[in-house]
Order: sequence, then structure tokens, then C-alpha cells
Amino acid sequence: MKLPDNLIDNSNDAKKDQFPIVGIGTSAGGLEALDEFFLNTPENTGMAFIVIQHLAPDHKGILSELIQRVTKMKVYTVSDRMKVKPNCVYVIPSNKSMSIYKGTLHLFKSIKTNGLRLPIDFFFRSLADDQHVRSVGIVLSGMGSDGSMGLKAIKEKSGMVLVQDPESAKFDSMPRHAIDSVMVDIVAHANEIPSRLIGLVRHPPVLVKKEELEKDTSSLEKIIILLRNHTGNDFSEYKKNTIYRRIERRMGVHQLKKIASYVRYLQETPAEVEILFKELLIGVTNFFRDPAFWDELKDKIFPSIFEKLPKRYILRIWIPGCSTGEEAYSMAMVFKEALEKANLNKNISLQIFATDLDIDAIEKARKGIYPPNIVNDVSSGRLSRFFTKTDNHYKVNPEIREIVVFASQNLIKDPPFTKLNLVSCRNLLIYLDSPLQKRLMSLFHYTLNTDGYLLLGSAETNGTIGNLFTSINSKLRIYQRAGISEKEDLSFQGSSSHHKPGNMDNKSEKKIEDNIQVLTDQILLQQYSPASVLTTNKGDILYLTGDIGKYLAPAAGKANMNMLAMAREGLRNELPGAFRKALQSFEKVILSNIKLVTNGRTHLVTVSLNQLEKP
Repeated sequence: MKLPDNLIDNSNDAKKDQFPIVGIGTSAGGLEALDEFFLNTPENTGMAFIVIQHLAPDHKGILSELIQRVTKMKVYTVSDRMKVKPNCVYVIPSNKSMSIYKGTLHLFKSIKTNGLRLPIDFFFRSLADDQHVRSVGIVLSGMGSDGSMGLKAIKEKSGMVLVQDPESAKFDSMPRHAIDSVMVDIVAHANEIPSRLIGLVRHPPVLVKKEELEKDTSSLEKIIILLRNHTGNDFSEYKKNTIYRRIERRMGVHQLKKIASYVRYLQETPAEVEILFKELLIGVTNFFRDPAFWDELKDKIFPSIFEKLPKRYILRIWIPGCSTGEEAYSMAMVFKEALEKANLNKNISLQIFATDLDIDAIEKARKGIYPPNIVNDVSSGRLSRFFTKTDNHYKVNPEIREIVVFASQNLIKDPPFTKLNLVSCRNLLIYLDSPLQKRLMSLFHYTLNTDGYLLLGSAETNGTIGNLFTSINSKLRIYQRAGISEKEDLSFQGSSSHHKPGNMDNKSEKKIEDNIQVLTDQILLQQYSPASVLTTNKGDILYLTGDIGKYLAPAAGKANMNMLAMAREGLRNELPGAFRKALQSFEKVILSNIKLVTNGRTHLVTVSLNQLEKP
């Protein structure tokens, strides 16, 4: 049923050239979905619609005529340098790629990237760069994964993302890849998307004025409290405008006009708190983002580091805010390439610590599995060397995967990694308030070795650097550790607020700190930890904690310190299979309610097995 025109709010018409531009991507099964979409789209929404459909290069396009039959809006087949206007539909011609620049459409010859044509990703990315908050990406029925990477770009620029419900799509591959890749604003049937989109546009995210922020302080604080109670993470030092934009987006999804109403909705709907938490994490990344940066790293920064290192050195890099792992793996690949190019006989290796608040993102990163359209960002040479291709994805090869340790970490309150050669914190600081940015600069200074490097994002300013770092390449935001850290309250250091990071090189203080840490760990392990065994990949025991006598006992015959051989009755049959399964991935394997026999008595026990990542 078509949405009545009187549901459209045109009371505050957008300024000329400032209206939402909607990119619609589809392929197989798309004609049916497009019919449902435009049959239910009013002619005066104030938006422009641009349709990108996969077509064979020799296909004669009649899509414009087909769409014109179901809409009163004017439908155009795009010609080069066509200006986009509201309340119109634009359709990509056959055998072309298309981008948008300053509201004008530009056509390019369609080419394959590593065997794939990805016109939807190509257009969505340009739409995000050109229109920012006014960009809208919609993915309908289709095969493959085209569009999912472009939706991530739109989301990063605070645009809107809508996807056809995979259950209603004739071909569900494109919608499912989109939902797996980004936090989607709306998932709905094609005929429902127009009304949901209009609801979002009526609540657009805007920059909130200072006086409005002060007026809404109470509601904002309540939301921060709910987030902290639900997730354990404190967003009070995030930029308020960033938080408000994400809140207003969610208010638009639920058609709520007052922030106080959204507070009540959060209280009543724990799942919404989790969604808002994900929205605030801004988990967007790509392989080899900003190519000039990676070229500089490969050609200058890594070679400079290599020259100063002794033989058999393990280079240590920390990447906070790693999201789904693309940057961490990119770093490992560039390191490999730079080391080979340097042709040194030093046997230098690399250890990357990649961390993020988002546990789901960390799990995806650990798997190292990415959709086919990473071909837009990864060269054919790197794909063939560092990835294994299957029909539906690319998987990072073990030589790269084993370099990176992924872990969940709260950058603001959890202890950092130390003795680092390089910290890469790109496009995270821009979401944090200035006092927190300054504190993190001091933290990074503390974690880095002398002459260690700090890498920031292209959108981040130099204002928080102070005298802690010297600029190596200001355009690419590459810095080197220098100076003495200012006195900061870094909670990970210990109880003394007068303790300065710059004094941590004192050997006696360091020895005392290490001894205290070891003593504390031992007390906790002895009194509170469950019985645990650390083994090799063959089950040979390396270390024991707690009382393991209930679960393991020496086997008769020649002494054998193998966990599988020592397992008691009941556990003996279940453990080997679970152990083999645990070795196949880094996911936890759990054996529940195992009947264990000890000294003739039966106990129900739960056993968990984890394969540890290096080191």
C-alpha cells in the first residue's frame, strides 16, 4: 500500500543542494524488490534516489522504463555530469561505474577488480565522501557481497543504512553480507523500507548546540549510566555531540521525538542499550586505509626501525580500537613486505596486540575471514600471497594470522601494553573529549620505547601532542616519542598519584613492581582460581594451578605427564575429542555436566578448553 502524501513532513524544506541522496544497490531478484520499493515511495519525499544494479556489460538497460511505470517521480538513465535533484530517480547505465562529486554524477567505464565488478561499493563510498550525514545506503535482493563495504563507509560518515529483510529477498546473499558487515539502522521488507526511511529522515542527526546540550544534561547522564550498567563501559568522556548524533539516530528509528522518551525506552529494552553501545563504538575500518600512509610505513618508517634493532628482536606493536582486524592484518602484511625489501640478516619478528571494546568485533577479527569485495582495498599480489580464497570469502593465511593477538580491552581504564616500538591509534581520538585525548597521549608516551612511533588518523589534530612527540610526517600524522611525560593520573600504574610514567625506567622501582605483581598473581591463583592445566598442543602438561587431583591422576606404568593420559574415569572419554576441537580455532570449547568418578564417588563437572594465542 502506498504511503499517503500527508505523512510527509515538508514544513522545513532542506536548503537547495542539501537533501538526502539515497543509493539503492541490488542485483539478482532486484527488479521485484525495486517495484515494491517505488510503489510505496511518495513522489515528494524531498530525497533523490540513485539505483545501482549489477548488469552484464552487453545488457541493454530498460530499468528506467520499468521503474517509471510504478512511480510518479521523473526517472533518468544517468548521463555523465548529470546534476542530482530531489524527488527524482537516477539509474546507472549498462557497463558503467558511477560516482558522485558535489552532487553531480560521473560515469566511468566498468572494470573488474580481481575478477569482480563492484559498482555498488564504488558508488556508496563516493556517496559517503560527498554527502556525509545526508547519504543513505539501501541494499536489496542480490547475489554476492557488493555494497557491504560501501555501507560501512556511509555509516562512518553518520549516514543512514537500510537493508531488505533477507527472509523476504529473492536472493539473500547481499542483504546478509550487509547485515554482517555493519550496524544497520533498519531491516525491513522492500515495501516497508520507504516509510521507515521517511521516519529516519524526519529525525536527522544534527550538531547539537551548547545550550541544548546543557538543557539535556540530565537525560544524557541517565543514558550514560544505563550504558555503564549494561556494558561496564563509561562514555562520559566521549564527545557529547558524537553521543547525541548516535542517540538521535536511534530515536529516529523508533520515532521518538524527546530524549527523555528514549531514556524510558532504554530502561524497558535492554537490547536497545546493546545496539546503542555498538553505535557508539564506530567500528568501521578497511584494509590499507589511506594508501599513502601504508606506503610511508613500508618505505620509510619500518626500514628506519629495522636499522636500529639487534638480531633476533621481536618488534612490538599495539593497535587500540582495532575493530574487525583489517588494520592489524594490514600492519602485519606491510611489515613482511618491508622486512623482505630490507633484506637484513637479523631474524626480526613481529608481535601485534590488537584490542577493542567490542567483543563481537574481536571474534570476527580472530577468525580472519572477509567478504570477496575486499578486492577493492587489497592488491591482487597481496591477495594471492596473504589470503586463501574460497567461493564465498578470503581467509587470512596463518603466517599473518599468527602475528596478531586480539583481545577485548577498555583503552580508558584497562592496563596498556608496554615496551612497544609502535602504537597505531587511528581515527579513535576524534570521538573523545580533549582532556581524555591528552591523558591518552601521556599513556601512549609511557607505553612506547625511546624513539617509538605513534600513528594517528588523518582526521585527528596535532593539538594534543604537546611536547611528548615530535612530528615525522604531519600530513600522514606520524610521530616519534620525545620529551618527558607530564604528570597524569594513569590508574594502571598503581596507588600513588605522584608516580610519573617518565620514571618507570628506574630498575629498583621496576623490580619491586614486578615482585608485587607476581606475589599478587600467586595469591589469587592459589585462593580463587579453578583447577587449571596449561599444556602443549599434544596435551603435555607445562603448568598447573589449583587442586587438580580430583580430575587428573598419574596413569599406571611409565611416568607420563600428559593431560589426556591422566584424565580420570568419565573425563577420559570426553576430553580427547574436545581437545582436538579446541586446537582447530581460538573459540572456547565447553564440556557440561560430565560425570566424573573420583575415589568411587561421582561428581558433575564443567570443563572449558581454550587454545591460547601467542605469545
